[in-house]
Amino acid sequence: MIKGTHNALNDPRNETVKIFINGELIARKDAKISVFDSGYLVGDGVWEALRLHDGVLVFLDLHLKRLWQTAISAHIHLPFSKEELTNHILDTIQCNQMHDDVHVRVMITRGIKKTPSQDPRLTLSGPNIVIIAEHKKASPQIKKNGITLFTSTIRRGSPDYLDPRLNCHSKLHEVQALIQAIEAGADEALMLDIRGFVSTCNATNFFIIKDDEVWTSTGQYCMNGITRGKIISICENKKIPCKQKNFSLFDVYAADEAFVTGSFGGITPVTKIDGRIIGKGKFGKLSKKLNHLYEQLIEEEITQKKVNARG
Repeated sequence: MIKGTHNALNDPRNETVKIFINGELIARKDAKISVFDSGYLVGDGVWEALRLHDGVLVFLDLHLKRLWQTAISAHIHLPFSKEELTNHILDTIQCNQMHDDVHVRVMITRGIKKTPSQDPRLTLSGPNIVIIAEHKKASPQIKKNGITLFTSTIRRGSPDYLDPRLNCHSKLHEVQALIQAIEAGADEALMLDIRGFVSTCNATNFFIIKDDEVWTSTGQYCMNGITRGKIISICENKKIPCKQKNFSLFDVYAADEAFVTGSFGGITPVTKIDGRIIGKGKFGKLSKKLNHLYEQLIEEEITQKKVNARG
């Protein structure tokens, strides 16, 4: 059985969902894009993932801001506004009669190429946009039992050649890190930065707790996680000591608790890293408190968005 932070309960409704492709809603089995698409050819594209809870796209503004910043960095011109993209997402959700526990992935590539090449000047079309919305409820067993990590030899890159904050289609190094972890018997990979300090995981952001302090990396070599930012803000608002700092595996192995964050799973406990049991090997007390506060924050977001919609 596959085990990881993106484990979802099986939902047969996903077999018949419709996929948004460049303005059309197409049955899943018929959803296709050209083999000359720049994303397929050279990983030249950007993406964003967000959650639908109780009819509300949670933290939508932050996700759109990150998507636009990523597109600007990749020099992909988005020929639509944030409002227009939001309407495309909502149309996809409504077409599929979705309301809760939905995961939405927006993928935008540079477009169709004249010939297989990385040269952007050979792009014939405008950007291709694909929106996939699926019924995805996170597995409660993963949240309860946690995951295990293995430290990959593949490092998180420096911002001067592929900034780790870019949500781009070029994810091969993260896939390689995950494969190393799986072959070592772990669920997911922990990744270090170019100096050997702990950075992030292959698909989530990483935190430890030591002596009632929450630690995470400096953010210089890790994903620009929306959930990561929310956990840091929660700590600040609730006067929970939280440090964004350099730390090594020496600190990690002796941590009292550890967890990872992501839009899909929220907070997921980490029970073992490189064969070392972390703390008591279960969902820790402070981690559980932060999980509760994060879920509370989502509820507040839903309530506020509904009030604004009525007003």
